[in-house]
Amino acid sequence: MKPFVRRMESFIFFSRWLQAPLYLGLIVAQGVYVYKFLRELIHLVADAPAMTETQIMLIVLGLIDVVMIANLLIMVVIGGYETFVSKIDILEQHEDRPEWLSHVDAGVLKTKLSLALISISSIHLLKTFISAGDMQNMDERTILWQVVIHCTFLVSAVVMALTDKIMASKAQAAH
Repeated sequence: MKPFVRRMESFIFFSRWLQAPLYLGLIVAQGVYVYKFLRELIHLVADAPAMTETQIMLIVLGLIDVVMIANLLIMVVIGGYETFVSKIDILEQHEDRPEWLSHVDAGVLKTKLSLALISISSIHLLKTFISAGDMQNMDERTILWQVVIHCTFLVSAVVMALTDKIMASKAQAAH
């Protein structure tokens, strides 16, 4: 029975590699965001003289949004791969190793992702507030739901952070 259990456990442990193609897919998605960013930047530079300040601000907020989503993708790809699949050996001595990666675990990654989602949600909410004056057909219910969703992200992040803090203090007490 022991050889069977050992093989089963090896198979279960090996299954983590099924996540690797998912991370590669996220890298492809990031390439799409780079394309979108460059297209919007070219549009901004080419049409800036004819744009109002509000239009420029909305495009710049869109560019910031794309950058923040790209940052989120990098955190998920590198942090997730390192945490759940395998160590990235080349990063051990690399001069450009992200500082946050040295102390990342599932809890830290979850908190960083929550903060990134809150930041992205904030940008979307700011864009809505700025463009609401220009758009007479902006439904107040849509704005209200965006605020509710943003607040839900905030509350969720606080609850996750408190949960991680409680678990960490219990782990310290056990040692």
